[in-house]
Amino acid sequence: MPEPVLISLAAALAARSVVGLYKLVKEKFSEDLEATAALEAAEGAAEDSAEVRALATRLSTAEAEDPEFAERLHREWDKAGGNRAETGGVVNTVSGTVSGKVVQARDIHGNISF
Repeated sequence: MPEPVLISLAAALAARSVVGLYKLVKEKFSEDLEATAALEAAEGAAEDSAEVRALATRLSTAEAEDPEFAERLHREWDKAGGNRAETGGVVNTVSGTVSGKVVQARDIHGNISF
């Protein structure tokens, strides 16, 4: 299953709400007929649809195969505000190589111990 951020990203692509992001992905998928079909099938689909999940899976595969594309994709998503929380929301992002313990939380009442 793709990461939740890729589901959100795929939903934005389906809505064509971030033009630069859409152009980047369309260009990347241009020589892959199945990936292009997934992008087209997701157009206008709801975030929780099978089409958007299939597109997110294609994005995950493309990221794994091309780290430079993954970096450009996330940079474009960040530039568009994709990693910002709505009022009262939370965005927890950890990227790159992580060693050690990480806590991602919003409201903590009490102690945390490792």
